[in-house]
Amino acid sequence: MGHDPVSLPHIPGHELAGVVASVGPGVRDWAVGDRVTVPFVCGCGRCSWCLAGEAQVCPDQTQPGFTGPGSFAELVAIHGADTNLVRLPESVDFVTAASLGCRFATAFRALTTHGRLGAGEWLAVHGCGGLGLSAVMIGAALDARVVAVDVNPLALERASALGAAVVVDAGEVSDVAAAIREVTGGGAHVSIDAFGSPDTAVASVRSLRRRGRHVQAGLLLGPKSTPPIPMDVVISQELELYGSHGMPARDYPAMLRLIEDSTLRPADLVGQVVGLEDAGAALAAIDQPGTTGLTVVRL
Repeated sequence: MGHDPVSLPHIPGHELAGVVASVGPGVRDWAVGDRVTVPFVCGCGRCSWCLAGEAQVCPDQTQPGFTGPGSFAELVAIHGADTNLVRLPESVDFVTAASLGCRFATAFRALTTHGRLGAGEWLAVHGCGGLGLSAVMIGAALDARVVAVDVNPLALERASALGAAVVVDAGEVSDVAAAIREVTGGGAHVSIDAFGSPDTAVASVRSLRRRGRHVQAGLLLGPKSTPPIPMDVVISQELELYGSHGMPARDYPAMLRLIEDSTLRPADLVGQVVGLEDAGAALAAIDQPGTTGLTVVRL
């Protein structure tokens, strides 16, 4: 889409799972044959942020498929392996694991670390693409009451099937935030902008109840990066605003335990598995109407 400048020719692929093929001399914790996955944000492993376990904000971070060749290649190099690799339980297959690195893990950390979502609370999810549907599933699994918002009827149907208690067609209401405040009896406890636009960011903040938590996980780029957030409401209602940028490898075990016991079922979000020869067409169609669920490329 041109959002991130890369040098061409370029090999994409920023969510991956596979088997360790070789290790460098400085690697301590990994061996050939280990089954692994990787966060989409990889830390350097040396800075104060990485040493504190916060590799997702490493100033010298790398991102497979963006800052270097990605997983559409036969082999992909992961620097700082002891910081960035995640060991996969035998019960988690590679297709499921490959769908975790960006959207699902980002949604999990956004709701559990930043949103601190609790059972019985209202969660509003703005945008039901891969990130938003992941948030719907995670919110329902945590026994929250989920309101899903989108303009795509198929996406809203999928959200309902994944546990959304209420769906709001943003194309059919004049004020999304007001509709959410009404259906939740005062506003959501937690709201996530999983789409990434000025309109959805502002609607997410305005849909909160007093002392609510907004999490911005959808990317806001270029001229859209500074939405008109109503700071008067943020102050008077003591709202909390968070940005969420992936999830470091150290936080994966908690999520993987919930996948192992089937509390979370990310495999249900996978719409299709294609070969490398079909990856280009799948990427080109990613924002087309009627497209729901995650596409995984199997090499």
